[in-house]
Amino acid sequence: MPCPTLHLHRLSWSPQGLSRPLLEGIDLHVGAGESVGLIGPNGSGKTSLLRCAYRYNRPDTGQVLLEGDDLWQHTPRWAAQRIAVMLQEFPEEFGLSVRDVVAMGRTPHLGWFDAHGDADLIDLTLERLDLLTRAQDAFTCLSGGEKQRVLLARALVQQPRLLVLDEPTNHLDPRFQLALLQQLRDTGLSLLASFHDLNLAAAFCDRLYVLDAGRIVAHGTPEQVLTEQRLAEVFGVHALVDTHPRACHPRITWISPA
Repeated sequence: MPCPTLHLHRLSWSPQGLSRPLLEGIDLHVGAGESVGLIGPNGSGKTSLLRCAYRYNRPDTGQVLLEGDDLWQHTPRWAAQRIAVMLQEFPEEFGLSVRDVVAMGRTPHLGWFDAHGDADLIDLTLERLDLLTRAQDAFTCLSGGEKQRVLLARALVQQPRLLVLDEPTNHLDPRFQLALLQQLRDTGLSLLASFHDLNLAAAFCDRLYVLDAGRIVAHGTPEQVLTEQRLAEVFGVHALVDTHPRACHPRITWISPA
């Protein structure tokens, strides 16, 4: 069996000062080229788990393995050369242009004084995401959807093995949500992303993990995971689950209490 791109193995983590683990017994894997979603209610530990996956939170027990290598046996730079991250918050701009922001993705691969990165790679990535004509524009002047495309371009020039995303469609309108998710699928990278919108997760992900109170309570394909009973148990809300009329993935309709 091929080695997964990412494997969280029996992982537990708690922040300083907390007597009990916030994450406990986590076992999760992302295969090569696979899109894996992390869902669960607010406070379930999704962001904390993602931070463990990209070497921000050091686990108390267990391992974070990237293609079989323990992340914590390597330097932060080694991890940054292999894992790219897109977070909910946009970075501080400090007057940077679109090109400047994208070029930051080359930082883990550069020598100390080589601040410009690989110009050809940057141009090709800007062109691929239809950003080349905006290269000299100020990042701060872009729309939310355009900023997300710039951050995706920054992640791609990093040439990672794994892309970790925390709520990648947050604050985007439906058109930009769908466009961004398609662009992510087109990268061919191994992807681990958290979602609040379960319909987007169902449409985008090959597999889902359900996190509740710091534990994984279900995992599998969207069809296996997104059942009416499980949604009621985990989210405390009743829903109708059927099949999307133009696709084979589940469609969720939330039911308001009477």
